[in-house]
Amino acid sequence: MIQVLLADYRDPIHAQAVVGLLDSYARDPAGGGAPLAPDVLAGLPVALAARPQAFSVLAYDGDQAVGLVNCIEGFSTFACRPLVNVHDVVVLPSHRGRRVTQQMLARVEEEARVRGACKLTLEVLSGNHSALRAYAREGFAGYQLDPAFGQAVFLQKRL
Repeated sequence: MIQVLLADYRDPIHAQAVVGLLDSYARDPAGGGAPLAPDVLAGLPVALAARPQAFSVLAYDGDQAVGLVNCIEGFSTFACRPLVNVHDVVVLPSHRGRRVTQQMLARVEEEARVRGACKLTLEVLSGNHSALRAYAREGFAGYQLDPAFGQAVFLQKRL
């Protein structure tokens, strides 16, 4: 039975689960294929705990952490309300296909509603077909304001 809960970054067990699962994702080809830097591994729980707009959801199968969703609260100027960006979604290979993502996203949505958020946002690589199917099942879709301008595109600029 899968248990889903909000992570407490100050709890050493939760902190290790967040770091371990995120590092597992980073090492996967879908996460870039490289381990997290030692300073990230050491500092992430404290850095997240210092940001009230951050929260994480963990999934456990017994004592084993098997899933993670990291979220960062932003703000929608058009709605004048918070929004929640689903930043990382991780499920260990041993637990994929068991709807762990569905359970974690339900908990994310619950927390987003508590925070008064108007929407959830996320980014996903276009080749990650299983993730795209999972997100579509949960109601995520591309968006556009006016069809003449097309769908929104996620861009980045590294600093």
